[in-house]
Amino acid sequence: MTVAGAVAKEQEVLILRSEKSESHLKNKKVVLISGDEEYRSEEALPQLAKILSSQHGFDCVVLFAIHPETGQIDPNVRDNIPGMEHLRDADALVIATRFRDLPDNQMKELDQYLRRGGPVVGLRTATHGFNIPAKKQYSHYGNGYQGDQKFWRGGFGRAILGEKWISHHGAHRQQSTRGVVAGNEKDHPIVRGINAGDIWGPTDVYGVRLPLPGDSRTLVFGQVLSGMQPADPPIDGAKNNPPMPIAWTKSYQLPAGKRGRAFTTTMGSSNDLMSDGLRRLIVQAIYWAVGLEESIPANGLRADIVPPYNPSDFGFQSDEYWSNKNLKPADLLSP
Repeated sequence: MTVAGAVAKEQEVLILRSEKSESHLKNKKVVLISGDEEYRSEEALPQLAKILSSQHGFDCVVLFAIHPETGQIDPNVRDNIPGMEHLRDADALVIATRFRDLPDNQMKELDQYLRRGGPVVGLRTATHGFNIPAKKQYSHYGNGYQGDQKFWRGGFGRAILGEKWISHHGAHRQQSTRGVVAGNEKDHPIVRGINAGDIWGPTDVYGVRLPLPGDSRTLVFGQVLSGMQPADPPIDGAKNNPPMPIAWTKSYQLPAGKRGRAFTTTMGSSNDLMSDGLRRLIVQAIYWAVGLEESIPANGLRADIVPPYNPSDFGFQSDEYWSNKNLKPADLLSP
């Protein structure tokens, strides 16, 4: 199945228009915001957009950290993600940013989206998606915010998604993650069709504070494995007793805003997406977020990789690396 694609606005964003005509998804638009230095969201989110577009009928727009002078995708550029105005008519937001300090005009688009209660799906570093200095207008979005605005204590991660940056609970690059569906949530539509062992990734389990806030519902726990292979056994001891949540739902409501749905998973690197179970989890979370959970069949939704997809290993890269890579949004379209 092919993906109809177009690059818009001076090649700063990637637009994937669906060739399907699913009646329940007619005109549904998903905006996916990448922008992290470590976990290759600039690879993961275009792949996810291709799955959503070609297999499910969503129209998708992928945004990137763009170098303002070269127009290249450059995750080390923390203060520029063009195309945020696409949120104005979005039906869902998928976000995988890390410690961004965006200008007020870009943050305003996100703020207005949240004020109308737009659905949010946060991946991996979205729990610490922003780091904005205290004197700026949207400083309350910053990770660990402790200012006067009570709702925003902890920043975007805590207020909207349910947790901010806490810790690497598993040993980074030494202990991988196996997802275990919570026994009391096995019938939740987001985990339909996901069986034992379906969710695995090389990223480590993140630490969170228990219990998660408000009406949070843990759907998947993360077993800390003893090594970096799917069949490695879980480690013994306190790190798996109790296990950390790695996927949950909650609601949010900004002061004077409308209530919205949020889903968070602390997995989500580009190579985590090689896991069929994780891809299905995220796709079904998007269906749930936009209120289409009744459309998820008992055996789960399709979430096949759209080739070619050869994700890079996670890790930080130099400015020179990104300059030499010379990656543009158009390069991420299927051939």
